[in-house]
Amino acid sequence: MQQVLLLDLKDDPAGIAEYERWHAAGNVPAAVTASIRRAGIRDMRIFRAGTRLVMLMETGPDYDPAAKAASDAADPDVVAWERLMDRFQQAIPGAIPGTKWTETTQIYALSEQD
Repeated sequence: MQQVLLLDLKDDPAGIAEYERWHAAGNVPAAVTASIRRAGIRDMRIFRAGTRLVMLMETGPDYDPAAKAASDAADPDVVAWERLMDRFQQAIPGAIPGTKWTETTQIYALSEQD
């Protein structure tokens, strides 16, 4: 299943550059990458336009967001990563309070058109 999530970065060019450095190949801690894969996430990509981030996530049938959140909360490496990323991130306007990444709703698919 494909999911699309949105998040904003704080409007700070130096912070955005640092955020991108943290996400460059080989810079994300191995424990964080392992937790993503263990959760049943088959692929994950993050794109940026200005301060807006778009995450594309391809999940398998065993993916359970609640179980992933619980596992992450119990993993000190993931907690440390999230705490570090919180310095750069902010929820999008209109996000549910307390959430960071906001799920999107698909409203159009070319494959469904005549």
